Amino acid sequence: MKKVLIGGIGNVLLGDDGVGPYVVRLLNSQYAFESGVEVIDLGTPALDLIDQFSGKDAVILIDCIQSDDADPGSVQLYRKDDLIRHRPEVRMDPHSPALVENLLSADLFGLSPRELLLVGIVGENYAPGCSLSASVEAAVPQIFREILRELDRVGVNYERREKAIDPQIWWGSIDFAKKTDSHPACENILPAY
Repeated sequence: MKKVLIGGIGNVLLGDDGVGPYVVRLLNSQYAFESGVEVIDLGTPALDLIDQFSGKDAVILIDCIQSDDADPGSVQLYRKDDLIRHRPEVRMDPHSPALVENLLSADLFGLSPRELLLVGIVGENYAPGCSLSASVEAAVPQIFREILRELDRVGVNYERREKAIDPQIWWGSIDFAKKTDSHPACENILPAY
């Protein structure tokens, strides 16, 4: 049995920075995964992220990124080697996820996952507030496709739920009290890729 972590990183109270937690909660509401797969809202981890990596065969992280070279809502993929190739930057606040520092520490202690993919979404708005910008919310189907493609690549089984469960997104504008079967952003995300 493979041990896989699908983790959303971000602060749900800072606009697009909350896309990671948003996506993992929606993903878990739409899909069931084989035993050994954890789908977790990691919030804004610090150096304790290494504990989440320990013993995992594969890790897929979803996080908002900044880029001067891409439009808001663009999805960019980074493998472990892409991330550790860059020197750790000075963290400006206690909520920075310290991803590179965690990867380097995990490698040092022999705890690093064999496979790691960061699905980065270029953010547009980081102002205090609980809603994603339209460009970032429109990227959700592509983010799902990249996650599912990676699960296929590492040989992990999943299936779409017949009826979606409440994703418990307490901070956003989704009204699941209407008992909808799926979020409109997640419709038709499984065509051939």
